[in-house]
Amino acid sequence: MKKIICLLLFNSFFINSQAQQVEKWLTKADKSVLFQKQTDIQLFELIKNTLPSIYVDETKTFQSMDGFGCTLTGGSAMLLQKMKPEERSDILKELFATDKNNIGISYLRISVGASDLDDHVFSYDDLPAGQTDLKLTKFSLAEDQKYLIPVLKQILAINPNIKILGSPWSPPIWMKTNDNSKGGSLKPEFYDVYAQYLVKYVQEMKKEGVKIDALTVQNEPLHPGNNPSLLMPQDEQANFIKKSLGTIFKQAKIATKIIIYDHNADRPDYPISILNDLEARKYIDGSAFHLYEGSVESIRGVKEAHPDKNVYFTEQWIGAPGNFAGDLAWHTKTLIIGATRNWCKTVLEWNLAADSQQNPHTEGGCTACLGAITIGENIIRNPAYYILAHASKFVRPNSLRIASNITMSLQNVAFKTPDGKTILIVINESDKAQSFNIRYHNKQITTSLDGGSVMTYVW
Repeated sequence: MKKIICLLLFNSFFINSQAQQVEKWLTKADKSVLFQKQTDIQLFELIKNTLPSIYVDETKTFQSMDGFGCTLTGGSAMLLQKMKPEERSDILKELFATDKNNIGISYLRISVGASDLDDHVFSYDDLPAGQTDLKLTKFSLAEDQKYLIPVLKQILAINPNIKILGSPWSPPIWMKTNDNSKGGSLKPEFYDVYAQYLVKYVQEMKKEGVKIDALTVQNEPLHPGNNPSLLMPQDEQANFIKKSLGTIFKQAKIATKIIIYDHNADRPDYPISILNDLEARKYIDGSAFHLYEGSVESIRGVKEAHPDKNVYFTEQWIGAPGNFAGDLAWHTKTLIIGATRNWCKTVLEWNLAADSQQNPHTEGGCTACLGAITIGENIIRNPAYYILAHASKFVRPNSLRIASNITMSLQNVAFKTPDGKTILIVINESDKAQSFNIRYHNKQITTSLDGGSVMTYVW
């Protein structure tokens, strides 16, 4: 009997010790350590010192997370699909699988039709000049079936639960005021037809085994200078949603979420004005943001104006050739930490992959968008890969953001995962090493980070 009691006590101590043992993954600004698991073992203990402390409080919860990821552009898919099958399989597992040494990307954005990082412009209903197709009889996913859909199917085989967001860069040009892929506006007489076009897109992708979880109404609606692109001011977007898209989605029983705006955080008035429209707002799940202009804190204002609506961060590029230390610091502080601390349910970097010359892209599209990976003779993992890895591997979908304080130069964010783990992501944004405590349940560990370094703590 004594042996049994001793064994039970030992097992209880072992389990509790394991639960409080801290796993650490480190990236250094000088690239001497790139997302490596640290070998030293630390346990939360009853210790005291005068170092600054990050207090993690799981009793205060905020938004649930949909995931971390990037955009699988048509160009990214083309490069991946043209790889040797075994090499493509290896890199897709590394990016999307959730076990061992893989980084577990859990959310993807794709373009509805071409984005500027396809090798050419197309829609799903392209016609000779002067023609229209009001019944969408010529609608076809043929362009996506070449590269995008095959790659998506391979990703879904690795991670069937990955969520996919669709974003249109432009409607078919015959629906536009300027008959051009670049700029112009959606003609009001084609609102219903375009809404049916988007219904058909969701339905046809479903037939391919690809569920579109959410749809933004228009990528960067205030940037008509890209190719492709569309100008859609907030009053036009509100009218399109309430007069056509929302009602037609409802009639067709489309469960795909409708997300508005999908542009820079300098214009919080755009989504707020649409959400103030009682007819439009009933069809809307939330608002999406980029950060080429404005501050990430502005996103909080949209959430506070309409607390029942979600906010998402859906795009930020890294310009080639990249600046590892600067990119790691800015993107980790501003997006992985900043966007989530301002209520965003997703954090998405821009394109997944490009070649060594930042191709492909459309004529007039982005010529300097550095992929998370570069595909050439070898795979090069670029800053966005490591930035995402620090969150995507550990903060699984449906994790809850929990409270943690900012102290000294230690920007951070904390989460509680569905399986009960606690995740703390910290960047030391100063140029000097900093020792500090992490306090949790009245116990703590003492740790340190070099200047510019990022650490993910897991317990």
